[in-house]
Amino acid sequence: MFQTLKNAWRVEDLRKKILYTLFIVFIFRLGSAIPAPFVDFHALEQVFNATVAGGSMLSLINVFTGGSLASATIFAMGISPYINASIILQLLCVAIPALERIVKEGGEEGKKKINAWTRYLAVVLGLVQGTAYYMMISSWGILTETSWWAGVIIVLTFTAGTALIMWLGERITENGIGNGISIILFAGIISRGPQLAMALWSQLTSGGLGIVLGILMVVIGLAMVIMIVYMSNAERRIPIQYAKRVVGRKMYGGQSTHLPIKVNAVGVLPIIFASSILALPATIGMFMDTPAEGSLGAIVLGLFQQTSPFYIVLYAILIFAFSYFYASIQFNPIEISNNLKQNGGFIPGFRPGRPTAEFITKALSKVLFIGAIFLCVVALVPLIVGAFSTSLKNVAIGGTSVVIVVGVALETVQQLEAQLMMRHHKGFLE
Repeated sequence: MFQTLKNAWRVEDLRKKILYTLFIVFIFRLGSAIPAPFVDFHALEQVFNATVAGGSMLSLINVFTGGSLASATIFAMGISPYINASIILQLLCVAIPALERIVKEGGEEGKKKINAWTRYLAVVLGLVQGTAYYMMISSWGILTETSWWAGVIIVLTFTAGTALIMWLGERITENGIGNGISIILFAGIISRGPQLAMALWSQLTSGGLGIVLGILMVVIGLAMVIMIVYMSNAERRIPIQYAKRVVGRKMYGGQSTHLPIKVNAVGVLPIIFASSILALPATIGMFMDTPAEGSLGAIVLGLFQQTSPFYIVLYAILIFAFSYFYASIQFNPIEISNNLKQNGGFIPGFRPGRPTAEFITKALSKVLFIGAIFLCVVALVPLIVGAFSTSLKNVAIGGTSVVIVVGVALETVQQLEAQLMMRHHKGFLE
């Protein structure tokens, strides 16, 4: 990876792209430090850390925004409204045939329409989330101005921040390196690295965390990163053979290729879906009075604590369910089989049509099972570590964040390698 970055830096065009991407990331981090008007952000950080539960949806958004939510900066909503809007549009394109036709038959114009609708929906979701967050911090009594006009300005500031982040992400995609939205998300998560390192060092120096446990935690973290890198690149390759056909005096086809099915084909979305659903009870509990000990409300909230066995088991079940659900949206074995048949391709040992579709379905199910186990391990190891040791509860890095960071880093390096190969390929004219 470092050699790829070194080689890319030597190419003037790529060097400009890298510097442009870093400049946009700098603007994003600068905006993450500018507080919204009429908010006492020092008091907010103290109340937020003391009030927001570790398993709530707000804590998850705070991780994705690099801590901006806890400080109520202009980028407090982060990129999460855009991610939610993108997921909603993907699901609607499957559920509504008219939207599916726009994507499949509209070509480039259809994609532009869906992207535009995603932006509009992201702004609407940003407005809704900003209003809900304003109502919550207003109830905490940390606003310096409580008039309705101040509330409108605060909500519009949060919404404008979301729109600006979307624009910054698009600028990276067009003029920089990598996917802009992923780079913004990567920058927000990685910015919390020094804070986590300081928390771990504080635990070691204060005696709250033994040296053996500290070393064990670092080893587990490195092992998770290595496993994520390996599984992100792992894939099942189904051999494809194309039949020979004669067109005029020329013969076409006859070559062999493969159909790749990535082990982690669904990415981190099953973890995000599962964690968002399980965060609802803790989030609702934040807006209610603390239930009495032994009451039904206290029992329910206790079950949905991140360190409870019920939470961990249910988390694993939901990850498996969403992995298969999202894969069924992304992959259509019947459509793949029909495309192979139309282009004269077939899987050796299987007849074109239904037998090919059934084989692809079985192969996809086996690969998805391994991928779901991988996501469960990555997501549950930090929770299990925190359940066995309360001193490690606050310094364990969430599996979702690790998968996103490593995945974005690998994707960006692969794009750099592709750009380098394209610029160094001499071609057949030289």
